[in-house]
Parts: sequence; C-alpha cells; structure tokens
Amino acid sequence: MTKYHQIFKAAERYMRVRKNDVHIPLSYHYALRLLDSYPGVDADVVAAGIILHDIGWYSIDEEDIFKKGFQSENFMQSDVRYLHESEGVRLSAEVLKGLGYHEEFIRKVGEIIDGHDTRKFAKSPEDKIVRDADKLWRFHVVGVSVAADWFKQTPAQYANRLETDIIPLLDLPESVEMARADLAQTRELLLCGVI
Repeated sequence: MTKYHQIFKAAERYMRVRKNDVHIPLSYHYALRLLDSYPGVDADVVAAGIILHDIGWYSIDEEDIFKKGFQSENFMQSDVRYLHESEGVRLSAEVLKGLGYHEEFIRKVGEIIDGHDTRKFAKSPEDKIVRDADKLWRFHVVGVSVAADWFKQTPAQYANRLETDIIPLLDLPESVEMARADLAQTRELLLCGVI
C-alpha cells in the first residue's frame, strides 16, 4: 500500500457522505495527472490535500449539505461551504497526526483545504492543482451523473453549466485541456445532444 493509500484508509469513514467516496478518488487521479506537468511542486502536499479536502462534509447534516451547499441561490458562499472547509482542516489534522506527519506538513495541507471552495484565488502551485482536480472530476461521466442530481439538472443541462461556469474557474492550462476532452466524451456517452 502506498503512503497515499494510507491517507485514504485513515480518512475513509469521513468519505461516506455526499458521494465523496467517488468524488475524492476521481479527483485524486486528476491531481496525479496534473502533477506530471508540474514536477517542482510538493506531490505529498497535493496528494494529502486532494484526499482530505472534502472530508469536512462528514460533520454536516446531509440535508443541509444539499439544500444549502448546492441548491441555494448563493450556494458557493453558504455557511455550510465555510463549515466544511474549517471542519476539513480540523479532521485532516487529526488524520495526518495519526499517521505521523509533522506540523509544518499538516499546516500546508490545511492552508489548501481552508478556502478551497470559497477562496477566489490559489495560494500556491500545490493549491492550484488541488483546486483544479477538485473541479475536474465533474467533467468525467461519473461526475456529471452524480453532480447533475445534486443540482437537480439533467446531464445535458449540467454539462452546459460546466462549460460556461466551471471551465473559466480552472487555473491551469492542462486542466482546461482535460476538462474539454472529458466533457466532449461525457456528452457523447450520455447522448447530451439527444436527451
């Protein structure tokens, strides 16, 4: 088992909400792909950051997650969004301490988690990769299938929203390329031009 798999196992119970047990592994693989283009960044911080970035949702009532965090008018600035980030920082520190990581590493991961959804800018190259990987999973056929339900949209409606609202938020050119390629494939697989 790799050291990153150890983080997954240690955080597993926190992933059993909001389909994070699907979202986080897919996002992790996007992060690994992005790391290939950025060999100078701290891969350990990126891996821990993407694995742990959304475990804070575990601390929030699931009905509130969807009503306030996905379906309210200003959902990206809702209280539950900020709460899942602060809870993510807290829980990630517990997980990483339990695995023997040092305080400076835990602080770096926490800085990425804190604000990964609500902050309008990335603080570091590692943060850019985590933020983009967190979004990229949505372009995968599984991401469209899951998130369309969260937002009460058809797959075609959600795919259109990804193109207009999410691609412009991506920081890295490689992320934009991945998003466009995956979205084209997803639209084809889900027959978004037909149904």
